[in-house]
This record gives sequence, structure tokens and C-alpha cells, in this order.
Amino acid sequence: MQQWITDYIKAQKAAHDSIPVEGVARLTQTLRDALKDDRQIFVFGNGGSAANASHFATDLGKGSSDKLGKRFRVLSLNDNVSWMTALANDYAYEDVFVAQLKNYGKPGDLAIGVSVSGNSPNCVKALEWAKNHGLKTAALVGAKRGRMAELAEQVLVINDTHYGRVEDAQMGILHLLCYAFMENPQWGA
Repeated sequence: MQQWITDYIKAQKAAHDSIPVEGVARLTQTLRDALKDDRQIFVFGNGGSAANASHFATDLGKGSSDKLGKRFRVLSLNDNVSWMTALANDYAYEDVFVAQLKNYGKPGDLAIGVSVSGNSPNCVKALEWAKNHGLKTAALVGAKRGRMAELAEQVLVINDTHYGRVEDAQMGILHLLCYAFMENPQWGA
């Protein structure tokens, strides 16, 4: 067991080392622009990626906003369970994010999809709609990249396919995006 743990940690460090610094910096600037232009930021994912999306919305909406004194308008599309289940039941599960974007999304807003495979049908459909309706798009994906990487304007790839390691590294990216503003509030103002 100790060797397995050692090997896992080594692979986890490699996944974190693959975080694309330039891509994170670019997405941080996109968030800064959204803040300045009072744009809505939508984030979404499934399973562990949904948990990461929720965590990101909390940190950006509260922590980063508190430090800046100006509020990020951020919404995790996987947090309204009653709406998601109504959409999944009445339409299809692949519509749970896109249907919400149809209510809220406007040209110039930002849609961020988080997925290890990059092929989650509901995330793909949401990014397609966002792209076709003038929203800025970003995808956080694993090494397989998937359809989301083809659709998004900004793509941040973790060079691993292991779900746990990719999700951990993606949360690292999402924390970087938030703490860029928390620890450098003068930059975001």
C-alpha cells in the first residue's frame, strides 16, 4: 500500500505540473474583463467536476468578490437540483445546462465547462450553444481533450486521464483563478 500511495502522489504531482500557466493567466484576464464589464460567468460539470464548479462559484462569488469590493456575477449551473431534475425529466439530461443558459446567457458572458473526458454530452451541448450565441467559452479537460476542447476558445488541459488526479489538478486551476484576485486585489480592481 505504501508503494501505491507513493506512486499515486508522484503521478498527482505530474498532473499538477501539467497545469498550463499561460492558459490560467489568460483565463484570469478573461475573468477580470467579465468583472469590469459586469458580465455573467457560468460554470458547470458532472460528478466531481460539478463539485469543483460549485466550489469555484463559491470562492469567486464570495472570497474573490469580498477582497475586491466588487462582485463577480458567477453561477454554477449544477447547483439548482429542482431545475436540473425538471429539465432532465422533461427534456433530456444533456439539456440540463443548455436550457439554463437559454434563460440567462447573453453575448459577452462567459461559459466555463469542466470535464475530465471533455465529452460529457450536457457540457458539450452547453458550450455549443454558448459559442453559437456570442458567449466566451472555456473548457478545463483531461488529456483526452474531447469535443469540449474543439469548441472552447480557451482550453486548459491536464496531461492525465485518471479522474481523481485530473479533478484535483482542475480544482488547483480553479483555486488559482480565484486566489489571483484574493491575493492581488489591486490587479482586479
